[in-house]
Amino acid sequence: MENNGVVKSSLRSVAKHINEYWLNDVSFVLLLIVLIFTVFVLPVLIEYGHVNMFFVNMVFIFLFFAGIWSSDNKFLILLTTFLFLCQLALRILRFSSLPVEFYLLERIFGLFNMGAFIFVNFRLLFRNHEVNFYRVIGAVNVYLLVSILGAFGFEVIHLLLGSSISGINELVQNKQLSGLDEDFSTYIYFSLVSLTTVGFGDYTPVNVMSKMLAVFLSTIGILYPAVVIAKLVGYSTTK
Repeated sequence: MENNGVVKSSLRSVAKHINEYWLNDVSFVLLLIVLIFTVFVLPVLIEYGHVNMFFVNMVFIFLFFAGIWSSDNKFLILLTTFLFLCQLALRILRFSSLPVEFYLLERIFGLFNMGAFIFVNFRLLFRNHEVNFYRVIGAVNVYLLVSILGAFGFEVIHLLLGSSISGINELVQNKQLSGLDEDFSTYIYFSLVSLTTVGFGDYTPVNVMSKMLAVFLSTIGILYPAVVIAKLVGYSTTK
């Protein structure tokens, strides 16, 4: 019994330290490093076949797991824990030998997971009305998380309707997107192009749902920096 008590006490201590870290502004730096890798490096590795899809999934699992510890609100902790466990279970089923495929359901839970993670980080960004270097990094993190959310959205649309975006290269090479992990590099690219309102034109949405998602990302890309800058400037001038 004493050993069980010691183990429980140790686990509580570890959980407390993890939670304190992710609630601290310094955690924004680690999250930024992970997001830069996920958004800008991982797609290149996927495209050239230098990374295993299991590793790709582990990167997203880490992001979802971090979301559990990024809040002190009991409801949000329960919600992010539930979403994480569902996502984890579905991904384990996908990599198991069972003749069951829950790819679409897994991606839908991924959307909810990423949405919750964005909301949690947005709350952290403006807590205590403080303005510092780490909060600026936190603002960048939310922006990059929205781009991943957009990529997941285009993937879900593809799985639901059979297509979401189409590009010149695909038409020339007669190569179609499959809506699976291997296409993440294309989806995150188009999500970033939409979010930054660059619009190169090499990829275009092919149905109403993907068009509306692209427009939504463009709207967020225009409004988000203005709102965040106004908020942070407002906090700094009221001190």
